[in-house]
Amino acid sequence: MIYDNIKKGIFISRPNRFIAHVEIDGKVEICHVKNTGRCKELLTEGANVIVQDCGHPGRKTRYDLISVWKGERLINIDSQAPNTIFLEWLKSGKYIRNLKLIKPEQKYGNSRFDYYLETSNRKIFVEVKGVTLEDNGVVLFPDAPTERGVKHLKELAACIDEGYEAMVVFVVQMKGVRYMTPNERMHPEFGNALRLLSSKGAKILAIDCSVTEEAINPESLVKVRLT
Repeated sequence: MIYDNIKKGIFISRPNRFIAHVEIDGKVEICHVKNTGRCKELLTEGANVIVQDCGHPGRKTRYDLISVWKGERLINIDSQAPNTIFLEWLKSGKYIRNLKLIKPEQKYGNSRFDYYLETSNRKIFVEVKGVTLEDNGVVLFPDAPTERGVKHLKELAACIDEGYEAMVVFVVQMKGVRYMTPNERMHPEFGNALRLLSSKGAKILAIDCSVTEEAINPESLVKVRLT
C-alpha cells in the first residue's frame, strides 16, 4: 500500500478523536486523524509524524495523519489500511491457496464481516483488526474497550456452529515485534471471546508489516499468545 504526497511533521495536540494539530513546514495545520482509537502512547507532544497531503477540494482538512515514530520504530495508524493489507497478503497466496472467491463486506444474518472467502471445499468468514499498541516488543489489541469487537467474535462463533470456517486476522502495523496478545487489562471480555472462538476451531493470526514513510506492506506471520 503506497502513500503519495508525504510530508514530515511534529505532533502538537489532539483536540478530539478526529483531528490533530501538527506543525508542518513551520506552520500549525489541522490534520484528519485516520484512527479513532486512543493512540495515547503514540500521539504525544513533540512526536515526529508522517502526514499525507490529500489536497482534495471540499475537504475540511488538507492533511491526513498516517504514521508516528515511537523511538526507532515507525508505526502506521491508518485504520483503513489493515483491510487493504490483508487483501494484498491474501492475493500473494502465502496462506490460503486456490481461492475462488474473495468478497469484502459480506453480510451474514445480522452481521457484516470484513471478508468472505471460498475455495473448492472451504467457506470462510474473516474479521480483520489493526494493531498499533506496542509495549516492549509485545503488541496488544484492543487499545480501548470494544464492545463491537466482542460482538464480531461472538458472531463468528455462530458461523462456526453453522458449518463455516472463521478467521480473525490482526494486522500489526509495524515491524520487529515479539508476539501479539489480547489486551486483558483494557478489555478482558475481548480476550475471553477470542479464546472461546479459538476453542471452536477458528484461526487466530497476526501479520506484521514493513512500514516506511511512503508505504506499508504485509510481511510475516507473528506469534499469537491467547493467554
